[in-house]
Amino acid sequence: MDQHSVFDERIKEREAQDKATKPTRKGWVGFVEGEVVNFMVQYELEKMTLDDGEGNRAKLTRLKDNAIKVECTSSNIV
Repeated sequence: MDQHSVFDERIKEREAQDKATKPTRKGWVGFVEGEVVNFMVQYELEKMTLDDGEGNRAKLTRLKDNAIKVECTSSNIV
């Protein structure tokens, strides 16, 4: 195995570990816009606030026309 292949394998392993240990911003937004919105619709809720404890937050509000406004924020340490 050449050095380039070993490097590629290590990158793939690291990405898999990162995905397994904490949700990505895209994953958080997908969860909020999917499962959380469905929950809010099912139980006819007016407002919801979520915090995953790792910097991802979401605020959902039902508007007058029955649409749901979703605001997502995240905090990342680089």
